[in-house]
Amino acid sequence: MAGQFVTEVDDANFEQAVLKSDTPVLVDFWAAWCGPCRALAPVVDQVAAEYDGKLKVMKMDVDRNNATPGRYGIRGIPALLIFKDGKVADQIVGFVPKDTIDKSVTKVLSTVSA
Repeated sequence: MAGQFVTEVDDANFEQAVLKSDTPVLVDFWAAWCGPCRALAPVVDQVAAEYDGKLKVMKMDVDRNNATPGRYGIRGIPALLIFKDGKVADQIVGFVPKDTIDKSVTKVLSTVSA
């Protein structure tokens, strides 16, 4: 279900792929049965393509991974969490237009230390 610039992430590799990343990471918490998640997927793919090289974009299936969504208090999906330096820098819950995601990503990227 992931697009060309989107990587699947799971509980086992979350720390290495997301928390230890030198680049900010947007993680899309989703499930196959979730209509808004499926509607948001092409938007997430667009964001991934647009910010390629500046932002990593990953998806986590909440049905197959319980530990990570639990640790971050994911109760509603879709949920987008942007991690920077191993911490949640911003989060968006629910289906939102692309410009809402762009604003959030831009805000986080503008605080990246040179």
